[in-house]
Amino acid sequence: MAWAPVLLVILSHCSGSLPQPVLTQPPSLSASLGASARLTCTLSSGSSVGGYGTSWPQQKPGSPSWYLLYYQSGKDQSPRVPSHFSESEDASANSGILHISGLQAEDEVDYYCTTWQPAEMQRCSHERARPELQLEAPAPVTWPWV
Repeated sequence: MAWAPVLLVILSHCSGSLPQPVLTQPPSLSASLGASARLTCTLSSGSSVGGYGTSWPQQKPGSPSWYLLYYQSGKDQSPRVPSHFSESEDASANSGILHISGLQAEDEVDYYCTTWQPAEMQRCSHERARPELQLEAPAPVTWPWV
């Protein structure tokens, strides 16, 4: 059975009163329902991913955002987070990575990348962008008696 393609469009920005790292993410990523997706958030040079925590707020249409999970020398995850979400850190690429395994239709929400400095507990603001996880509508089903 063919799965509808999934389009992940990832945009982010970080700013604050103190100098903050610039966050960059790929403009798009394609995946299919049931497959895995890997969303990366790379910090600018001069800012080490090991010195910051990366956070992944999630927002469903019409609902307030909430922090899906964050990572800084270990993982802290909201109890509401499904088990197919996880995060890791790639020090060599200076990136935080959100992993989604077994993509499901309900994963079609907005995801944002932010950073924070544990020493100052200062969170960066993030701009809202277009929905970052979009599923195409499935093809109509034709029944044998139609």
